[in-house]
Amino acid sequence: MGIGGSIFLIALGAIFAFAVEANLGWLDLAVVGWVLMLAGVAGLLVTLYFWNSRRRTVVARPVREERVVADPVVPAQDRVVQEYREVRRPGPPV
Repeated sequence: MGIGGSIFLIALGAIFAFAVEANLGWLDLAVVGWVLMLAGVAGLLVTLYFWNSRRRTVVARPVREERVVADPVVPAQDRVVQEYREVRRPGPPV
């Protein structure tokens, strides 16, 4: 139903229960007002419950990784071998 619809039902029920004094022989507007207010409160509680359960999700943070681009080379005799590593840092948080 949503928060807006629930508040609308509560307000409409309060108007019928407390402000309108019409005499309809077969319908009591005060009872209709109380029923509308209870339906609005129930809808509001259900909506807030589902919103609260939706906010419990955990957002995974990116893990910083160091990746070796080149495989390590076994040095031969009398040769100097340099290893090249490229480390990529994560960009700014989104």
